[in-house]
Amino acid sequence: MKYYRVHTADIAWLTQQPRGIFTAIYKLVEAGTLSEEETAEYWRNRKYFEEVLPLPPYYADGNPDGAVTWFKDTPEGNRIWSEMTFYRDMGAKYGLQFYVSECGEIPGELVYEDDFQVAVKGRKDCVKIDTKPLA
Repeated sequence: MKYYRVHTADIAWLTQQPRGIFTAIYKLVEAGTLSEEETAEYWRNRKYFEEVLPLPPYYADGNPDGAVTWFKDTPEGNRIWSEMTFYRDMGAKYGLQFYVSECGEIPGELVYEDDFQVAVKGRKDCVKIDTKPLA
């Protein structure tokens, strides 16, 4: 199976991994970069994704292992990605460069899995990960 992760080049302090797209757009909200209308749309989108995309349980504990999620290249995972137009649009509007990292096996120690995604901590050195700018 293939897995992919969309992220910026910024390294998140908690995970020590590149900051994922959800967090990258939240950082724009937190900084007051988005307009009032865009911020309202952000919260509508966030509510939607929190309802349809399972939230890994480790977040309830503050993510003590610094895990990150990767989408599965499956109909479910790809559907969620295709629905994330607001996040891609805001990133483009505000000059964020997104990258997509892809691999053919689970890239770290598996700590969570559902139909859409896997969450891993760390990174296996033996896993080949291809990273390129998101087109």
